[in-house]
Order: sequence, then structure tokens, then C-alpha cells
Amino acid sequence: IFAVIYPDGVNEHPLEGYCEVLHFNADTTRMLDDKFAFAEKARSLGLSVPKSFKITAPEQVLNFDFSQEQNPYILKSIPYDAVRRLDMTKLPCATPEETAAFVNSLPISEDKPWIMQEFIRGKEYCTHSTVRNGKSTLYCCCPSSAFQVNYENVDKPEISDWITRFLAGVDGIGQASFDIIQTEDGTVYPIECNPRTHTAVTLFYNHPGVADAYLNPEPPAEPLHPLPDAKPTYWLYHELWRLNEVLFPRKGTAKQPIKQLQTWLSNITSGTDALFRVNDPLPFLMVHHWQIPLLILENLRQLRGWIRIDFNIGELIE
Repeated sequence: IFAVIYPDGVNEHPLEGYCEVLHFNADTTRMLDDKFAFAEKARSLGLSVPKSFKITAPEQVLNFDFSQEQNPYILKSIPYDAVRRLDMTKLPCATPEETAAFVNSLPISEDKPWIMQEFIRGKEYCTHSTVRNGKSTLYCCCPSSAFQVNYENVDKPEISDWITRFLAGVDGIGQASFDIIQTEDGTVYPIECNPRTHTAVTLFYNHPGVADAYLNPEPPAEPLHPLPDAKPTYWLYHELWRLNEVLFPRKGTAKQPIKQLQTWLSNITSGTDALFRVNDPLPFLMVHHWQIPLLILENLRQLRGWIRIDFNIGELIE
């Protein structure tokens, strides 16, 4: 199961009673999926967390006294917003008028709340944890980026320690993917948590113990990590798109093409495709040559238009 976000009024997983469900219960899932509730949970456990405010009306932002703050703030939709999730507009803007124009352009309401969160400068990481009764059974950590399609495991003890302390306060069985900022002094700040599998789990492509990490009812003393010889993972069709951007840049976007080409070649030669396996090519073929084409055809049929293709999750961002 990749993810289930329980609708209002639904508290039981549809497969509950038929098999063991590797998914948190409804309350835990909603808490982890809600950026503000997650931040408050971390704060209640005594963990470092950015200043965060739940926003249900534009006036809450426009009346906020930014003059007392050391860092700027950013606004993020609490319900998933595929289009606006990469908008890192810093608040306040250059003028009160610009701030008002930006904030009023967002669909903020009681039904669609946002979080205003302190903008923390530092290095961003993404993690994946498979969890049993407050402990990780499988864990990886990777440098992150706004458009995440490349993964390479790194050892960051401060991050794993923060996650270990947080998960100790979370009951049940499930999966948790954290977005983390680490400042220059080593302090760890969680940005959000998604109660689902992260595509960084592809780093376990050659690990023989993955199934046991998910299915063994007795969690190991230490979580499984990607093997030392595991190569970084990428998605070939994303890399082909990137190559096209390097070789045929759009006007005003070309920046150090030689260096970009070298980076691209390094990604290909040092890594491995996240889906393709010689002995099991069907997932690669079905995602790229069946699922994505069908999504594009349906989009064209309805004349909706689309922004980009996320090959790593098999999704068309409209």
C-alpha cells in the first residue's frame, strides 16, 4: 500500500480485519499529513521545530507583526497542492501592497487552511522510515531538492536521532517520510512529514532484507540502511528531459551547459534506474509506456493542459 489519507468520518482502513495493514491509523495519519499538527506534535515532544502558525484567513497574515521576527516566513497549503507546493515566496514582501497581493491570491479558507512557517536556511534532506511500534525497521536519508528525482544515501546522525525521538512518540505500524532542514550549526528542523512511502526507498533495490523489514512483527535493534554498494537512483525519462534542457535550453535558462552536461553524465554513469531491471522490466515498461501515455491522452481528450510529468510517481501535474 503506497498511501491512504482517510476521508473525514472514516477511521478504519478498508483492509482492516483481513490482513496486517502497514499503515498508521486514521488519527496518526491525519496528524502526520497535517503540516501544522505535525509541527505541534514535534514541539510537544521537546524537539526542534520552526515557528509555525495555522492560517485560515488572509487577514491573519496581513495583521502579523513581521518586524519582531529574525527570519522571513513562507506559506504552504496544508492540503496537498501540486501546483503551489514549490512556491517559496518569502514574507513579508518588499512592500505591504505586494504582501497583500500575494496573500490574497492564495485560496486560504477554513476548509483549505495553510501554514505560515519560519523559513530556515540550511541544507535540505528527505528521509524514509518504515515504522513498527515507535521504531524504524528501514531507514534512508538523502540530500533533497525542490524537484526530487535523484537519491543517494548519506549518513546524518543528527537527523536520524531526531526521527528516532519523534517516532518513539508515535504508535502503530506505518511509513513516514520526513523533509528536514539542517542548519550550519547542525540543528535539525522538520519541515513536514508525509505518512507514505518515499521514492527514496528505491535505494534498497539490491537489499535482501527489505521484505523482512516490512513483515517481521519483531522490529530489529537497528533499522536497515541501503547497502554500501547501492548506487544512487534516478528515473531515465527524467534524465532524458534534463538532457534535452541542457542541449536545447529555453531562452534565458542556459547556465553553465558544460558543467550541467558533466553532472548529467555523472548521474547516469554512477547511478542506476530506479525501475528498470533486466530480469523484471515490466514495471519500467508499464509506467513509462502505458500509464503515462494514458494520462496524457486523457488530459488531451479533456483539453485540460498540464505542467509537467512526474515519472518517479507516475503522475501528470495539471
